[in-house]
Amino acid sequence: MMNLHIPDITEQLCYSTVRIECTQKDGGISMGTGFFFHFLEDKNKVVPVIITNKHVVQGAIEGCLVFTKSSPEGKPLDDSHYKACISNFETAWRVHPDEDVDLCCIPIGYIITDLQQKGINIYYMPFSMGLIPNKEQLADLRAMEEIVMIGYPNGIWDAVNNQPILRRGITATHPNKDYQGKKEFMIDAACFPGSSGSPVLLYSEGSYIDKRGSFYSGAPRLLFLGVMYAGPQFVATGEVKIINIPTRQVPIAYSSIPNNLGLVIKAERIRELEDIVRREREKENIK
Repeated sequence: MMNLHIPDITEQLCYSTVRIECTQKDGGISMGTGFFFHFLEDKNKVVPVIITNKHVVQGAIEGCLVFTKSSPEGKPLDDSHYKACISNFETAWRVHPDEDVDLCCIPIGYIITDLQQKGINIYYMPFSMGLIPNKEQLADLRAMEEIVMIGYPNGIWDAVNNQPILRRGITATHPNKDYQGKKEFMIDAACFPGSSGSPVLLYSEGSYIDKRGSFYSGAPRLLFLGVMYAGPQFVATGEVKIINIPTRQVPIAYSSIPNNLGLVIKAERIRELEDIVRREREKENIK
């Protein structure tokens, strides 16, 4: 994610997400978080996509993506934005084939090309496969690691500068273990409506200690761990149920109480989305 115009990693992260605004069939407005990712990187070629949860775009007849414009020099124009609205929004997304995996993506190359033809360039900082930890890196992690989550909780954002909210927390279960047998782990962080689709990253600023007690200092450590999608809540019967993070504000009964924990889909499942895009391009003979 290196960009010479923005050397600080945390500032770069502020350009990694996109606010997704959906119009539902009943006329209601819902909102979630998406993030930029580069698929199929090959020399100077990439397929840019936005990734979010399936339930963020479910039932949406129209969706709008809010982009930050870029200067001719490639710098972000924080106070200049472009809202791209897409009809039949739900059907525009490529969904993960496993119905239990709440992930989907939309290629945005055609949007970028269309805007460039209008003389508009957009600025964003994509994640890439190189940030997803491999088996050795995951095995080296401790059960409790510092994380940062980026998104739009309760719809809160800096609308003037088109900037998301950055929040810190810790891993609540070991990121190298499959929580309840699924490719997921849990974080200790408050997960409010609008947090769906938020990228969750391990971020160590300046120094960190590995599981063997070895101390490292110098460059920050950044790993893409996964995607927020749900959280456990207590219900009146005393049960704990897993509830998708809502995409809009709705009245919640006092018998349903969130407990500031969030479920995260492991980043490795993003590779399966990339496979869908790869097969689609091969079928259409796109190089």
